[in-house]
Amino acid sequence: MKHDGYAEMIACQVGEQQRLYWGVWNKPLLKPGELLVRIYATALNRADLLQKRGKYPVPEGASPILGLEMSGVVEAIGEGVSGWSIGERVCALLPGGGYAQYAAIPADMAMRVPGNMTLEQAAAVPEAYLTAYLNLFQLGHLQAGESVLIHAGASGVGTAAIQIARAAGARVAATAGSEEKCEVIRQLGAGLAVNYRKEPLAESVLHWTAQKGVQLVLDPVLAPYWKEHLRCMAMDGRLVLIGTLGGSKVEVDFMTVMLRRLQIIGSTLRGLPLERKARLTAEFAAFAMPLFEAGQCMPVVDSVWQPDQINEAHERMERNENVGKLVLIVP
Repeated sequence: MKHDGYAEMIACQVGEQQRLYWGVWNKPLLKPGELLVRIYATALNRADLLQKRGKYPVPEGASPILGLEMSGVVEAIGEGVSGWSIGERVCALLPGGGYAQYAAIPADMAMRVPGNMTLEQAAAVPEAYLTAYLNLFQLGHLQAGESVLIHAGASGVGTAAIQIARAAGARVAATAGSEEKCEVIRQLGAGLAVNYRKEPLAESVLHWTAQKGVQLVLDPVLAPYWKEHLRCMAMDGRLVLIGTLGGSKVEVDFMTVMLRRLQIIGSTLRGLPLERKARLTAEFAAFAMPLFEAGQCMPVVDSVWQPDQINEAHERMERNENVGKLVLIVP
């Protein structure tokens, strides 16, 4: 939705080639209960790649501009908002609009950037860490002492999930597609790093857990691993599906699911109601900000890209070359 005639820069799609460029958009109007943030940086997500191809519908009322997160500085404060000051550094999850110079966000969705974190690092926090926290703890009910299998361990969500699962006292197994990425996830705290191009998943996980299996699986892939998960999940195990990168259709033997009392949980973050996102943000901040401030957790930034490099940054993500988040500076 356009607002009040102020020209701002955004990223747009050009024709069938899906090239992006910076164009003109209107500055958002500040509403009661909101903060107006001058965005410094955003971070790339696979949803951006889908949305620019028309394969990820924008939630009702959300900005059509790409971008699900940002970091920046508070420029104005809406009526009824307390506890914030102009000039404070913030980061936040967005329903859209991160590839822009300004965002008006509900104050309840804003998180203060710790003093030991740069704005580039802060841009890599909201989507990855809130996704990880939602699915590990609120939906997956991960407890200290349990074992969790995290797929795509070198991705933004994967690197975040490994860190906060370890901080909560869980044992972590994670997958990656190269020896270099496996070494990174070991350094982040994974007790088992499985190179999925070379090693059998179920056998590796069962050996690591002394044949007991893992209590929780965080899976953005689905189809290629479905049968492997049924083999390597513990009794009463939980499988949280956060993506279908490998395909969404599988043949299911529900007798196995029933006999082992397995739970299959589907999850998306972008479509959650604002109230739930606000509660998630508050709970995550209470858990994670002390860890950030102590240096026990820190977002993994693969690379930082200048505004005119947006297409190259998207291509790097398309090739699955990144370890951690790709951060984009806004003009």
